[in-house]
Amino acid sequence: MLPRSLHSVLENLLETDILIVGAGPAGAAAARVLAVAGRDVVVIDKAVFPRDKCCGDGLTTLALRELDELQFDPKTVASWTPVRAAWLRSPSGREVCLPLDGPGLFAAVTPRIELDNALVEHARAAGATVLDGHGFINIIEQTAQHVTAQISGDDGQIRHVRARHLIAADGMWSPVRKALGLAVPGYLGEWHGFRQYASHVTGTAKDRLYVWFDDDILPGYAWSFPLPDGRVNIGFGILRGGTHRVQDMKTQWPDILQRPHVREALGPDVVFEGRHTAWPIPARIDHAVLTHDRVLFVGDAATATDALTGEGIGQALLTGRLAAHAILAASGLSAEATRTHYEHAVRHHLFADHKMSLLLSRILAKPWGARGAVRVVGTSAWTRRNFARWMFEDEPRAVLFTPSRWHRRFFHRPGAFGD
Repeated sequence: MLPRSLHSVLENLLETDILIVGAGPAGAAAARVLAVAGRDVVVIDKAVFPRDKCCGDGLTTLALRELDELQFDPKTVASWTPVRAAWLRSPSGREVCLPLDGPGLFAAVTPRIELDNALVEHARAAGATVLDGHGFINIIEQTAQHVTAQISGDDGQIRHVRARHLIAADGMWSPVRKALGLAVPGYLGEWHGFRQYASHVTGTAKDRLYVWFDDDILPGYAWSFPLPDGRVNIGFGILRGGTHRVQDMKTQWPDILQRPHVREALGPDVVFEGRHTAWPIPARIDHAVLTHDRVLFVGDAATATDALTGEGIGQALLTGRLAAHAILAASGLSAEATRTHYEHAVRHHLFADHKMSLLLSRILAKPWGARGAVRVVGTSAWTRRNFARWMFEDEPRAVLFTPSRWHRRFFHRPGAFGD
């Protein structure tokens, strides 16, 4: 028997409880939660999955906990690589190993082409209707009861989708936000990332997760994240503005790859695959318009990336889940109640941490700040262990300053996917 939504599409009008625009981690997470709760959910994405996504491919503890909450099975991702330690290098050359041990998992690496496809299938398995190859065109109507969107099908036909709520998980350049007149003119994001894959890695980067704080890219950093069979995701990220210019990243890349500590970590036989790619990273959650009538913005469309590291998968999964719960809490009927619930949840989970990350980013912008931070982190086994958990968002960054989030097991919870 076809889902109710697919019966309607035959008549050129698709009716559903929730329309989700974008099938990345934020959209897939929202779809999974809503479908498990019995809601009729339609997800559209202009890409056809599996599709690549320019990213560092690292999963923090936050991201892993969110995946675990979704009952996601890491075995569905062929290149899933658990990480048990992170290696930091300060501008002075000091290296510190941060353990990520204990029961469960606190960090992992997986190519987005595999992870995102697995999340789409996870949403489908729960009952969500995922229409990849279908693009968003415009918002046709918003009423007190529903929102109607215009979409293009993979057959070139234009269709309408009528839903009680729309979740915009359509990225930093969100076409939904633009259609509603909410886009910020000239906005290019707070960070910019640059990455390439490499194979035949025989140095220590074959097995180690590296973060290199070099003087000329602070408060940004370079990274090498391990993948199976001697492959790595290697790249660097810079904060826009100041002395950094995005247009220089392409010319800066060969220089970074020739730095002695990078060459030694990769080994003499490294082969760089394909072309390098770059992408903007939005990190201004405290300034974002999160809702509009029956529309909720999540993930990069909500500019929810971590302002300190540029990592956004965990925040995408979290905001997708929060949007789904907001719709469920309001029984999917009251737009005002849904908006209020979602905005409150996002403020609770992300605003204080965003402000803390901005403060720390200003400290790390100076070479003395990065050198001092790595030196302090390496003081003892206690500082190394707990900084690693803090950096990988095992606990919210500003948890000490937000008593409503206190609990009895700070930094002592098991990791994700524990037995």
